[in-house]
Parts: sequence; structure tokens; C-alpha cells
Amino acid sequence: MNVALITGEFPPMQGGVGDYTRELAREFARRGLTVTIITGQPPPTAGTASPAESYAIRYAPLTRWRSLPQVADLTRDCALVHIQYQAAAYGMTPPIHFLPRYLHWKNRAGKIVVTFHDLKVPYLFPKAGRLRWQALMLLANSADAVIATNPEDAQTLAHSARLRALRTIPIGSNIHPAEQQPASRNAARAVLGVADDEILLCYFGFLNASKGGETLVRVLEKVIQAGYNSRLLMLGGEVGASDPTNAAYAQRIKTLLRERGLAERVIWAGYRSAGEVSALWHASDIAVLPYADGVSLRRGTLMAALAHAMPIVTTAPRAPVSQLRDGDNIALAPAGDGEALAARVQALIASPALRERLAQGAAQLAQSFTWPRIADQHLELYREVVHQATI
Repeated sequence: MNVALITGEFPPMQGGVGDYTRELAREFARRGLTVTIITGQPPPTAGTASPAESYAIRYAPLTRWRSLPQVADLTRDCALVHIQYQAAAYGMTPPIHFLPRYLHWKNRAGKIVVTFHDLKVPYLFPKAGRLRWQALMLLANSADAVIATNPEDAQTLAHSARLRALRTIPIGSNIHPAEQQPASRNAARAVLGVADDEILLCYFGFLNASKGGETLVRVLEKVIQAGYNSRLLMLGGEVGASDPTNAAYAQRIKTLLRERGLAERVIWAGYRSAGEVSALWHASDIAVLPYADGVSLRRGTLMAALAHAMPIVTTAPRAPVSQLRDGDNIALAPAGDGEALAARVQALIASPALRERLAQGAAQLAQSFTWPRIADQHLELYREVVHQATI
């Protein structure tokens, strides 16, 4: 079966949707599918995939209207076209929202699936107003099937759109845990300059308004004021490739840290290879992820922390998520409440046993979000959409 995966970002661009698409393509290729990645601006050395990968890469200007006929040409022989949607990855521009309609108009035989990685509306143009949400619904309603990555978005789509088919399929961790020995952990901490008696808190991912950066600063401040010898590791790239507002927000957080006298307590790891990121996860003691809008299964940073069996302190979800059990596989506090989050962090620092319980719970939960399992759920939907018994 020929499948085209369309994404506004793809490695070497930094971004969770691009990393997700690569992981999915790898799993499909292992199952014998013929996979083509169609993405936007090519890197300077663009070409097909490296010999280590089993998929092709093609480029189209996905933020331009002229991409529509180009994508139609590239997907002519594909039985299924799967759009990975996040507004920022397509520059907040209109064309991608019209792609399913255009492909159907060209009388393609193939089916179209759209995964909504979130439901943030595109900018489109000045004073677009309600048209921004309508563009999102146009994309959803034009697809043969829609995938939501979390129950909250699935509920919103079910109530707002006229969908042919809807599935909830979670994302997985883009950072695969590497085997680590105690000596490796000690060596990584030594390189960071972290002493044996220091508790290393870890934040992972880009900095933007939805990640709760100001709350993270308050948590660190409260933990230190309580007398705990702690430092904060900022793990991962600061800004990413798709959202230009991230850079300004990251600078704001750095200014706040200096104003609070906390700058020396923070280690900025920067963008690292997957192996290095995994090693730094293992060198850390507690993951702190203060999402401003509450924890969600659409967050790749959460999935990475679970995959690395971290004790996690984060914010309560906006709607109940049955897989997340407070005190069993995660520690929750109200979103935006730095004091409550700091209290949960302090409780974990004071209790190695509690940290171990949450770590074991996280490791067990992570088994629900492995890439082979995610790929199987996709293939089940693909079979239904294309009315094909086997792939």
C-alpha cells in the first residue's frame, strides 16, 4: 500500500510534529508499506531519505497555493494521504485547509486522513475572526477520517464537526530511552556540574506561553526558598522551527530568572542529539512540566518523561484523563499555581520512595504509547477507510 504523510515540518527542522511523522513513517516502512513524506521548505542538502530510512522525501511549498496541484501530482499513486496538522507548522496560512477538497476535486481514488495535533486556529489573514475556526472545520469535514491525539480534542471535534470517522490515537515519545548505567548517570551529572547532593529538576521542550514558563520559575524559587539544594535543567531546543513567538517568550523567561536571582541555578542544555537527551533525562531526578492549559496526552514532552520512567510533577488536565492517576503514575497540581506545584516537588524530594512509585507507574503507563502500538492503531483505521482487508 502506498501512503503519503504530509507535514509542515520534518527533521532536521526542530519540532514535535516532524519527529512524530518520522517515527510513524519508520513503523509503516517496517510493516512493508511504501511511504512518501511530503514536507515544506527543504534543507540545503535536500534529497531522498538516507539509506538508513525506508521512505522517500519530497518537497512542496505547503504554505503557498501552488502547492495544491503539486501535492496532487506527488500523491497520484497513493491509496491514502495522511495530513499531520498543526497550524504553526504550516505558517498559519490557508492552503493546507483546502487540500482535501482539492484532491477530491481532482478525482483522486485515494482516501484522506487528517491528524489534529492540536486545535489552535490558523492566523490566515488580518481580521479573519471566525473564519479561522471555520478553516479548521473545513479541513476536518473534508477528510475521510480524522484522528485526535487526546480525548479533549476528540470531544471538541465530535461536537463541532460533521465527520465521516473519528478516532483517538495517542502520540509517543520522540526520544527513545537509551540503556544507562549508574556510572553513566554520574558522568552526565558531572559534565553538567551537578553535585551528588543536589536535586536536579528537569524541564523538557520548547518554551512558549502554553508551557507555563513563569510558573516554572516560581516553582524553582519556592523549592529553593524551602531550603532544598536544587537546580533546574532546561532540556531541549528553546524555540523550535515553526512558531516565531517562542524566541521572545524564551527571552522573557531568562529575564525573569535574572530578576529573581535564579539564573545561576538553571542549566540550559540546548538542542542535543536523541542519545544525549536520553542520557540527560536519566541524570535528572524529577520532571517538572507546568503546562498552562493542563497536562494532555497530545504533549510529546510528557510522553518523553513517561518513556524515561521519570517521577513527573505537572498540572491537572482540563478534562479527566483516565490513564493519569495522581499519586500513582504522576503528581498533579492546579495549572498556574506555582506554590501547589512546588509543594508536590518538595514532597517528592523528601520521599525517595514516592519518587520510585511514580517512576514505576510512569514506566508502566508508557507501554500504552509505544510506536508499534500507535502504528497498529493507524493501520486498523487505514483498513477501514480504504476498505481493504489486509495491508
